[in-house]
Amino acid sequence: MDKNIKIFIAGHNGMVGSAIWRTLLANGYQNLVGRSSAELDLRQQQAVLQFFAQEKPAVVIDAAARVGGILANNTYPYQFLMDNMMIQNNLIDAALQQEVDKFIFLGSSCIYPKFAPQPLKEEYLLTDTLEPTNEWYAVAKITGVKACEAVRKQFNKDFVSLMPTNLYGTHDNFDLQTSHVLPAMLRKFHEAKLNNHAPVTLWGSGTPMREFLFVDDMASSVLFALENRLPEYLYNVGTGVDLTIRELALCIQKTVGHAGDIVWDRSKPDGTPRKLMDVSKMHKLGWKHQVELEEGIQRTYDWFLAHIDSYKEVKLDYVKNTSL
Repeated sequence: MDKNIKIFIAGHNGMVGSAIWRTLLANGYQNLVGRSSAELDLRQQQAVLQFFAQEKPAVVIDAAARVGGILANNTYPYQFLMDNMMIQNNLIDAALQQEVDKFIFLGSSCIYPKFAPQPLKEEYLLTDTLEPTNEWYAVAKITGVKACEAVRKQFNKDFVSLMPTNLYGTHDNFDLQTSHVLPAMLRKFHEAKLNNHAPVTLWGSGTPMREFLFVDDMASSVLFALENRLPEYLYNVGTGVDLTIRELALCIQKTVGHAGDIVWDRSKPDGTPRKLMDVSKMHKLGWKHQVELEEGIQRTYDWFLAHIDSYKEVKLDYVKNTSL
């Protein structure tokens, strides 16, 4: 791969996009292009088409999305469905019109059916019903996967979809109203520690099992897809190892140094019982994760502590501007 090619990273300011940006720079790619949502609203088709016509990127990496946990998905189903569909559809169509050489679409493991056999294989897509608490986001991402597959099939373009398991890491969203389970837990335990090790209340029973991937490992999978033409249209990206939410809570509690009680609120939903990814296809091609969970949580907590003051200001502005 020519290190001077122009690469547009949509969503480059987010947790995933910024990790991809850092990883590509570290591997010699200098001609990177990014636009903030204030500079380019990816939901506006004409603005996206004009941007592509002017910049003419050779590669597009779609890390832009409206994301959030169960609460956010349940509260704002329309935005999670429509915003994500508009963002990805505009990017995919503009990339096709402007003859982009390679398009890497990033999705989520929630695209798979709620009760699909474990571990989740790529071929389980669209074989059963989705998890109701995040089906809006899942349906949007499924349309992105199928759009990329259609481009690949009809126009023989190198459009590929990477479906990561639950991501976490530096630059994560720690807002308790919109964040995912791991960063939300980390913040709760931290604030409880400061409050004389007060009890921490967590949603559900703690029995569902989840798999977590450090965001820098996700970025390395994107680099792998960039430098190789992957033979199929859809690939899972994860560790292939999961643990219960209760075990995750204990690991985070230990990392933070919280010594209080954990209270499980069983009136709240658990979500999908298990979401373990089958990552054998990526392993066979030569990619594998490097950061194990305990190390990743420590690195995430260190970043959270280092940025906690500026983070609070940024996230309050984020919540206001996105109506979340």
